[in-house]
Amino acid sequence: MESLRIVPGKGDKAATVQDTSNSFGLHDTLKYGPRSLAAEVQSTGKIRDRLENWEATQDNLKLQMQRQLFGLHMPMRLMMERKIVSQNPHMPILPQSNLHLDILMGRDETLECADFMTPASEMAHPLDIHADMEKKLRM
Repeated sequence: MESLRIVPGKGDKAATVQDTSNSFGLHDTLKYGPRSLAAEVQSTGKIRDRLENWEATQDNLKLQMQRQLFGLHMPMRLMMERKIVSQNPHMPILPQSNLHLDILMGRDETLECADFMTPASEMAHPLDIHADMEKKLRM
């Protein structure tokens, strides 16, 4: 089953001249479209592509499993809750964290570098909440 993928799938393979050549050994533009040298030269790592899509694939797997176990309402409800929680009105000058969304995404028990290594530049500037709210509300 394509939807219950644990690891992100392989990215689309770019067609090379060997794949799109005609009987003369040349690129067949009429059959395969114009040749893209950028796609041939660009060689990104397969591991890198999979790591970039890791969280999305894991999230999709969890939603598909919930759909099969509990029905369509469960993933729809979870996505609705995520959307509501992500619209978080906050004071623009204060550091923004969305604990509700972290709990719904299952990231509340993980510790990342950004959680405890706050740059000194963010902590040093004085808080002028009134000026920032006026700027945000265009007053």
